[in-house]
Amino acid sequence: MARYTCSLTVVLSEQTIHSALIDIFQSCRFELIYDTDDYIMGREIPGDVSFAQLVTVEGLIDKGLGLSQKAHVSLVIKNEELPLQANNHCRQMFDNLCQAIADNPIWQVEQLVSC
Repeated sequence: MARYTCSLTVVLSEQTIHSALIDIFQSCRFELIYDTDDYIMGREIPGDVSFAQLVTVEGLIDKGLGLSQKAHVSLVIKNEELPLQANNHCRQMFDNLCQAIADNPIWQVEQLVSC
């Protein structure tokens, strides 16, 4: 199973980060399959790759920072594909998601770990 993680702290309110995360997921061709205040799950839209290569993305919003304008976000991107090559489909989707976050002017990343 291929699995990639990213952890970041952003300067956005809790409500704004939730909608911004949904927008990022949708812009990267993920459809939402589960959505709560602090957890969002999406899956890649089928059609371009085999079933085992379909990617699932999870976003966890940590509201425990005690600050109204900052949120900690953990992202997990995974699929059933064995990562036999460094540049596999799951890694490509992970890189696309990280690039979408970096290119989006709304996201003011304060701290970034492994993305």
